[in-house]
Amino acid sequence: MLPAIDNTWTLFIDRDGVINHEKKEDYILNWEEFAFYDGVKQAMKILNKKFGVIVLVTNQRGVGKGLMSLDDLHDIHQNMTKEIEAAGGRIDQIYFCTSLNNHHPNRKPNAGMALQAKEHYPQIDFNKAMMVGNKPSDMEFGRNAGITTVFVATTNPEVAFPNPLIDYRYNDLLEFAEAIEPA
Repeated sequence: MLPAIDNTWTLFIDRDGVINHEKKEDYILNWEEFAFYDGVKQAMKILNKKFGVIVLVTNQRGVGKGLMSLDDLHDIHQNMTKEIEAAGGRIDQIYFCTSLNNHHPNRKPNAGMALQAKEHYPQIDFNKAMMVGNKPSDMEFGRNAGITTVFVATTNPEVAFPNPLIDYRYNDLLEFAEAIEPA
């Protein structure tokens, strides 16, 4: 059972495979390729009411590889945020890492993006935070930052549960949101 969530809690959320469909072994390179999962906007509206801070944390190696520009990435994020806000949700801040180096401090599973968020939002308490992601590396990021982990099985349903990296497991973001605030 989930803990009682209120506005003192922070939500860290991955993008590809959680908010939008991801391209297997490839990258979402522009807004035209971006497609929300069903129920995500509804989920973000619910999460908006529950969490005090909502931050997106995403590895974006496609920029580092030169497959897309920073302008392309900003365009995706601007349009995504606009649609989420129009549906009653919000994302307070977006952190991304374009580095090709797996040891870069900001590349998940390293905790750098969580530390950046804490710097910008000093009220963040990692003991009252959740990381929602669809990959084991997202769960490792949560563990490395001391954050409760929530696995959504959108793209990797074969990941076993129980699992030492995963505190909670749901089929998708809407199922997680509805577990916090049942309809």
